[in-house]
Amino acid sequence: MNRGVIFKPWLVGPLLTALGFAIACGGSSKPPQVVPSSANTTVINRDGRKIGTAAVLSSKSGGLLVLKLTGVPPGPHGLHLHAGSTCDPPKFDTAGPHYDPGTHKHGSKNPAGPHAGDMPNVIARADSSVDTTLAIPASVVSAVGHGMTARTLVLHAGADDLATDPSGNSGPRFACGVLEA
Repeated sequence: MNRGVIFKPWLVGPLLTALGFAIACGGSSKPPQVVPSSANTTVINRDGRKIGTAAVLSSKSGGLLVLKLTGVPPGPHGLHLHAGSTCDPPKFDTAGPHYDPGTHKHGSKNPAGPHAGDMPNVIARADSSVDTTLAIPASVVSAVGHGMTARTLVLHAGADDLATDPSGNSGPRFACGVLEA
């Protein structure tokens, strides 16, 4: 009686798929690296309650802004990096103007824009959560954090039209966080 390996044709496809994934992933035995944040913040709403976090991470091609929020009305919201150093609710006026080391106008659709601190709209889901990662330029990554020129991250109540100066008609400031290195 032969007790060797029994060929089972129905296993060939899954085994080849698993082998393909192992090869595609590089088969590296190195553990994944954790990228430390360049700056991070706790984001608060107009009532001063914590609604989430934001972190700025460096990358080889610039940086990333990782935003995780709850309690945000569903739909699009303007997001901007501001030059102020505090976030005093309820209006967050102390967050200052948009970060703009040049003399640009607001918005990626504005011929004289954008500000360096202009970000794309973020979308709050039906469950009022925001969980997104945005690519940001290296110049913005190096400008954020304690003692730097860009300090606050502001989420607006409405969508940014990406053209109207100074804030894209995005409505009042809804939430804010002070970025710390």
